[in-house]
Amino acid sequence: MSWRELLPPWLVIVAGLTGIVLLCVSTKDVPVAPLRTKYGIVLDAGPSRTILFIYQWTTTKANKTGVIRGCSSCPVQGPGVSSYSDSPQKAGKSLEPCLNWAQNEIPAEQHSQTPLYLGATTSMRQLNLTHPILSASLLAALTGTLKSSPFSFQGAQILSSPEEEAFNWVAVNYVLENFFKYDWQGQLGPSRKGMAGVLSMGGASAQLTSELEEKQVPEEGVRLQLYGQTHRVRTRQCPCHGTEQLRRRLLSVLLQDQRSAKAVSNPCWPLTYSQQVQWQSVHAGPCAASDDTGDIPGPKEVFNITGSSNPTACMTLVQSLLNSSSSCNFFKHSLSSGLKPLQTRFLVVSEAMDFMRAKAPSPDLGQAVQRLCGMSVKELMRESQASLDTLVDYCTVSAFIFHLSTRGYTLDFEQPAWTAFQKMGDRSSGWTLGYLLSLTSTLPQESPSFLKGIEPGVWSLLLILFVVLLMGSFMRISYRVMAKESSSSHRNSSVFDD
Repeated sequence: MSWRELLPPWLVIVAGLTGIVLLCVSTKDVPVAPLRTKYGIVLDAGPSRTILFIYQWTTTKANKTGVIRGCSSCPVQGPGVSSYSDSPQKAGKSLEPCLNWAQNEIPAEQHSQTPLYLGATTSMRQLNLTHPILSASLLAALTGTLKSSPFSFQGAQILSSPEEEAFNWVAVNYVLENFFKYDWQGQLGPSRKGMAGVLSMGGASAQLTSELEEKQVPEEGVRLQLYGQTHRVRTRQCPCHGTEQLRRRLLSVLLQDQRSAKAVSNPCWPLTYSQQVQWQSVHAGPCAASDDTGDIPGPKEVFNITGSSNPTACMTLVQSLLNSSSSCNFFKHSLSSGLKPLQTRFLVVSEAMDFMRAKAPSPDLGQAVQRLCGMSVKELMRESQASLDTLVDYCTVSAFIFHLSTRGYTLDFEQPAWTAFQKMGDRSSGWTLGYLLSLTSTLPQESPSFLKGIEPGVWSLLLILFVVLLMGSFMRISYRVMAKESSSSHRNSSVFDD
């Protein structure tokens, strides 16, 4: 019998045994999640400009929340939307170029599945308080333009300050991998780090945002569901301590103290820098109010303020401003209300601190502030894209943050944290990332496909069985072939002997 005659029966035997074994082995459905890229669009309608952000993530979620991996942006030409209060339709029209750009960036088949959202912040909040009808008209015009786009419109609204800061808190802790982390194999796992707090410096006020221990959320708190856990976040406001208001308050004090002088000295400004300031420009509003009613300058009176570059005097002056403030509850660190933050280490969101870390690095915050406040105009302007009028106030802001660190708050200036924080790109719009992360937890996850699978141990046994069967079949066939050849050789030998 030839090997060709032996092979088919053995193959039938092997196939039969394989089928019988597979019928006896239990299997389970193994989900295979699709890895298609998803997109989301968030427009940040800020005080001075509007920016459209496109975020990307895969359909695979980590504990029901998306893992955003990419971001691109399109700055909208023109001023902030609140500047269009006299012509609301122009506000909507200004968004169209960036919306067209987004249509080219996102595959056409995903347009209808891409969420689109607009959030208006500081300037629109102020406009809504003073002229609610105008702000409603602006939102209606913006809504009309966004609804006409091919994307899935989720809404256009004015964010409250606690909401904006809560989303910013989410973004900061996301880029610091405080919700989860990647292991050495690139797999997602739980993070053992606590949540960081955020100190953000706005124009009118400063904000401290941190997570709460309480089971019940206070009225001003925000409840967030992220990565399988519930987070309760509270923002504490410090009115009149934002970048712009700190400048006004400091100049107001200097003008009152040196009202008889033609040239007023400002220890927080560098030498050779001067500016003419009108009294009413710095003494308008409740932040610069004073109980001193005697010999107050006229509203139109102009003063020439010159820098004297005295870091010690500047820090003393800023400290006196904080000591005289009764509106800021930052300094009640004991928090008698019982609302104690879980995490007392705060990351500072401030352009002044970014500049100081780059230009006056020091492990000691006090020394870094002293260096910054002692810089000349030339040193401030070197390799900086900001205007000089902005740079000269960085000393005042950094001095405020330093004094805050002496009141019991731990501010995070470690390099690893800041390196990770740079991933956010435009940090002034960090809330857009936090908002979209929160939104992904409400979006339905695509149904995965399934494959039949067996346990690894059973698979190993089956593999061994198949190898043994194949080797046995091969050896059997080889033996029969060799036996036949030996028999044929023996017959041939007998013929020759005869």
